[in-house]
Amino acid sequence: MPSSTRRARRRDTPPPRTGGTEAETLRGFLDYLRTSVAAKVEGAPEPQVRTAGVPSGTNLLGLLCHLTFVERSMFLGEEVTDWQATFQAAASDGVDEVVARYRDAVERANEVLDRCADLGAPLPRPGRPSPSVRWALAHMIEETGRHAGHADILREQIDGATGR
Repeated sequence: MPSSTRRARRRDTPPPRTGGTEAETLRGFLDYLRTSVAAKVEGAPEPQVRTAGVPSGTNLLGLLCHLTFVERSMFLGEEVTDWQATFQAAASDGVDEVVARYRDAVERANEVLDRCADLGAPLPRPGRPSPSVRWALAHMIEETGRHAGHADILREQIDGATGR
């Protein structure tokens, strides 16, 4: 196959080998998925990164914007009034800014989680309903994993890049 049509492949990253506790396992898998989804967006070309890849209008940059809002809502207690709007990046936002904003939200969320010793305790979210830390971690694994799969397909459509 000529180099111009060769697909860009990344080496697959295997699932994490986490510690023996439930918290280490849940957080290990969540961090694994967070890293994977950010890597799918990193280096994606404009304007394809914000171009809808499916009839629903979903685009790669918008997925990471959405996941940033989900992290902030779940772990930092920020309120979102229009979830559909979270799937679109601002026209002025580039890939680097969106990835940096996502990584910042993840870092701040991890700081909250570092203070949560009991998985059965409510997540500290003043003024908002508080699920247990366990529920929040399980939900975020599901949410991030679901959108990481979408990101896999969208990135492959853009430039052929595959791998975790």
